[in-house]
Amino acid sequence: MKRILIAFAIVSVSAFAALKFSAYADAGVEATILPDEKAMKMVETGTYNFDKAHSFIGFKVRHMGLIDVPGFFRDFTGTVNFNSADPTRSSVEFTAKMTSVDTGVAARDNHLRSKDFFEVEKFPEMTFKSTSVAKKGKGWIVTGDLTMKGVTKSVAIPFEVSGWLPAGERSAAKMGIAGETMINRRDFGVNYGNALPSGIAAISDEVKVVLQIEAAKAKDASPSAQ
Repeated sequence: MKRILIAFAIVSVSAFAALKFSAYADAGVEATILPDEKAMKMVETGTYNFDKAHSFIGFKVRHMGLIDVPGFFRDFTGTVNFNSADPTRSSVEFTAKMTSVDTGVAARDNHLRSKDFFEVEKFPEMTFKSTSVAKKGKGWIVTGDLTMKGVTKSVAIPFEVSGWLPAGERSAAKMGIAGETMINRRDFGVNYGNALPSGIAAISDEVKVVLQIEAAKAKDASPSAQ
């Protein structure tokens, strides 16, 4: 019986591995996770569009000093204009539809869409447009203008290029980017919520912004490529 279980485990692991990499094999490419420094040098220069099905623009907010409640935006677009020769000349921008906010609780999502929070009827979008990309230590920081609820503030987002996938026969080159930063919601006019009797905020002013972006290289639209 023990030998049968071991054999079953080996077959299961092998099948899972085959399933995981079959998509890349079918596309004629080999997926590799690269260290950040190496990835920055290997990624092809060009425009990369956010792949919404495999990307995440989200946030976490501390509730009553107890736990972080997560949420994200389902509807968004974005592009990365990447310069591999000089990454500091790269840029990124994205737009998220505020009505698409999703925390997994319908009543809370409707409240977030109201005037108390995002006021989506008057301010339907949140936008970010970079103004600079800089090297800092072993990592990178993109600084840009974040506009939410009619207020624009400069925000710095530490990030890393988590990997790159070269183009295959049936797939475009892809890059992965991960970044996080903290913003104060009251800086953007989101002021709802008071302190508990203990003095702890019912809803934290500090909001963690979380970006997990998979972006695919756009086709070359130049005349020479047609």
